[in-house]
Parts: sequence; structure tokens; C-alpha cells
Amino acid sequence: MSTTDFSLGFAGTPPWKDVLEELLPGQGNWNDEQYLTLTDGARRLVEFTDGVLEILPMPTDRHQSIVKFLLFALDRFITPLGGTVLFSPLRLQIRPGKYCEPDLIVLRSACDPRRQDRYWTGADLVVEVVSSGRVERDTVEKRADYAEARVSEYWIVNPEEETITVLKLAGSAYAEAGVFRRSDTATSPLLAGFSVAVAAVFAAI
Repeated sequence: MSTTDFSLGFAGTPPWKDVLEELLPGQGNWNDEQYLTLTDGARRLVEFTDGVLEILPMPTDRHQSIVKFLLFALDRFITPLGGTVLFSPLRLQIRPGKYCEPDLIVLRSACDPRRQDRYWTGADLVVEVVSSGRVERDTVEKRADYAEARVSEYWIVNPEEETITVLKLAGSAYAEAGVFRRSDTATSPLLAGFSVAVAAVFAAI
């Protein structure tokens, strides 16, 4: 059998893709439990909205280096105060029928009941590092998603523009608390005393 032959190996049987299409729900027909079961064993990041799966692109070295820098900075700050910060893959339920995979996700109290084992049902702060080719997803769509989930603060870290946009929930939508550039220090309205030098974030390797 050639490396491009995905058949089951028996004459007359359909290829693997046809079998999977018969066994798995079609796009638009997934439910929450099917999505959760699939991603329990997945090796890729997958988000979910109203029956539709979205497979996320593989993170780059630069993306992960920035996430690592911010993870360590947040961990040094929040853990001594009794909070917790974790990193993807970890599902955040926006609402029933919708789940995201934030790059970083923070609760000010590690004992917060929204911190569930299989997925979190809420967060105080999330961080997304903008992926190449997905700028609108992180800057527009997820802005609406996290506001819907009542996440108090959302950081958008854009490596191309070398900016960190800090958004603070005001009612049902976000307002800009600041757009920080290379010469600035980004600060958090929610986590009083937490700050990072923007230049140091984008120098992370």
C-alpha cells in the first residue's frame, strides 16, 4: 500500500475519509459534548461555535516565546496573591455552544468556582497573541467573544505592529484602557501593580 493510500486495506471498502464522514457529525451539527470529547484527545487547538469546529493554526516559535514571557510575568505576579494563570490548550466556555482556546487565561482566585477541570466557565483576564493571517479573528471577533463571556480584561498582543492593546469591560463591550508601544510599559487596570515593558515582550526569544 502506498503512503498516499488511505483505504482500509480491503477490496470494496471506502477510504478513511469517507468512513470518518459517516461516523462524525458534519460542520454545523456538532454538539457541546461531541466537541469536548473530540478535543479531550486532540493534538491540535480546536475552537467551537454553534456546531462548527475551527482548527487553529500551529503556533510559531515567536508566538510561543511571547506567550512564555507573559506567562512567567503573570505567574510571578498573580500566584503569590492567590490567583492562577494557565495557557492553551485549555478551553474557556463563552456560553453553551461556544468555546475558545485563549493563549493565556487568568483568575484572581485559584479557588474561583469558574475554574473547572475540563474547561473554565469564565475568567478575569485573557491574553491573545495575534497570529499572522488571523488579525481580525483576535482583534474583532474574539473581542466580541470575551465581552460576551464577561471577561473583565482582554490583552491583544500584536507582534507585527509591536503593540499591546489592553481592553477593559464596560457594560456589555470593551473600552480601550491603553494601546502600548515599544517605548511604553503596559499596565493592567484589573491587576493593580502588574506591568510589563513592551520592548521586553517583543524581544522575547
